[in-house]
Amino acid sequence: MTDLERYREMLVAGNEVMNLVGPASLPDYWNRHAFDSAQLLSLAPEASTWADLGAGAGLPGVVLAILLKDSPGSQVWLIDSQAKRIRFLNEVVSTLSLPAQVIHARAEDLALQVDIVTARACAPLDRLLQFAAPYRKRGAEALFLKGEKAEEEIAAARRSHRFDVEVLPSASDPRGRILRIRSSQRVA
Repeated sequence: MTDLERYREMLVAGNEVMNLVGPASLPDYWNRHAFDSAQLLSLAPEASTWADLGAGAGLPGVVLAILLKDSPGSQVWLIDSQAKRIRFLNEVVSTLSLPAQVIHARAEDLALQVDIVTARACAPLDRLLQFAAPYRKRGAEALFLKGEKAEEEIAAARRSHRFDVEVLPSASDPRGRILRIRSSQRVA
């Protein structure tokens, strides 16, 4: 059994006792969760260190760690502030022997040096930019998975931040977008 399949089974079991992902999304795990997360690797093929902010169920961080498992020097930090999610993530990382470290903290309280900072279903873009600021100051590029309201979030975030964004189509969902943020600064 592959690690992605074992993770799917752990996600299904974990979702029965706590709200990790929308239950209706689980039948479409391979496209909606696994492929959606995995597509980030093609946007940063040289990246070996990743920080997943508000890691929650481990999407995209756990999927990235699974795919980077055989890449020497790769490391994914799974950061979340909720203890129940931390327990789930620790179990997944341990069971699958992933190149990942689970950190129980608020994302904005850390300043890890990573190649990429990412998030999915964590917060609106204006808050994500604040959460990612300490990582961005240390050179990280941001790749945020967003849904069909990405343009609205960009417009709202521009009221408090100045940033360069490249809006990329999601390969897993025609309504989804990936926001690549290379520079950002809070202005209000």
